[in-house]
Amino acid sequence: QVQLVESGGGLVQAGGSLRLSCAASGRDFSMDAMGWFRQAPGKDREFVAVISWNGGTRYYGDSVKGRFTVSRDNAKSTVYLEMNSLKPEDTAVYYCASSMRATSRSDRIYDYWGQGTQVTVSS
Repeated sequence: QVQLVESGGGLVQAGGSLRLSCAASGRDFSMDAMGWFRQAPGKDREFVAVISWNGGTRYYGDSVKGRFTVSRDNAKSTVYLEMNSLKPEDTAVYYCASSMRATSRSDRIYDYWGQGTQVTVSS
């Protein structure tokens, strides 16, 4: 069974930090691009970050650039999202996803999705 399982979400004060993890299982994800997206209540899903299979390419959404860092450990089949200088507007459910096709900002090309982890930033 293919699974992506996010963890590390929680409640944090503005200015604080969190590190999200996404553990992949059920198939070999080492050649996949791995992305992070988020969705706040009443809003569309938003691209956050993506990392290519070998970490050589990374893209970030404009709203998180300079504050968030995406990384991966293929030996552990895990991708991470380090989030610093958090703001109340970062509050959302965060999802990881995998793509066999491209390192992309578009959620349309992702093949597998996790169930999400809630991040809440208080002011």
